[in-house]
Amino acid sequence: MARTADLTRATAETDISVTLDLDGTGRADIDTGIGFLDHMLTALARHGLFDLTVRAAGDLDIDFHHTTEDVGIVIGTAIARALGDKRGIRRFGHALIPMDEALADAAVDLSGRPFLVWNVEFQRPKIGEMDTELFEEFFRALAFNALITLHVTRRAGHNAHHVAEACFKAVARALRTAVETDPRIGDAIPSTKGAL
Repeated sequence: MARTADLTRATAETDISVTLDLDGTGRADIDTGIGFLDHMLTALARHGLFDLTVRAAGDLDIDFHHTTEDVGIVIGTAIARALGDKRGIRRFGHALIPMDEALADAAVDLSGRPFLVWNVEFQRPKIGEMDTELFEEFFRALAFNALITLHVTRRAGHNAHHVAEACFKAVARALRTAVETDPRIGDAIPSTKGAL
């Protein structure tokens, strides 16, 4: 069964379309109008081995907040839809990723209980034109709409670009593990409750 999603979300602030294949090869085709966000989403797809297409048109003349958050909403919703009832998945994933002097840790539980713990500080307020505070907004929107518990921690690093990239790659690798099918459990749902 294909674990894919194709959806669009339009508001007065943004118009976003996403296609996602959880069992892809890491192919990314991203255009959000925000160069650094495109770079991070490309890393998310590549290291998560997801095929991901994102098209976003937003009110960038105001700032990047609405577009960044709404892209997180739509990608998160796509992940939830592609996972379906979560039969046969590993459910949990963890990754510790270095990027030069930076080190980021991500842990994910595809629990159906959305939560974000964000322990990441940046030593400067912007990367290019993008506010570094928006990364927390992106991951909160992703976690709450994918219905996952997500913890992201910066363990080391002072270069903001490296810290952000390590975070995205860590989340990608943690998600990659969590969404993988587990041959040992067949089509069972990985929960003592019988549902996620």
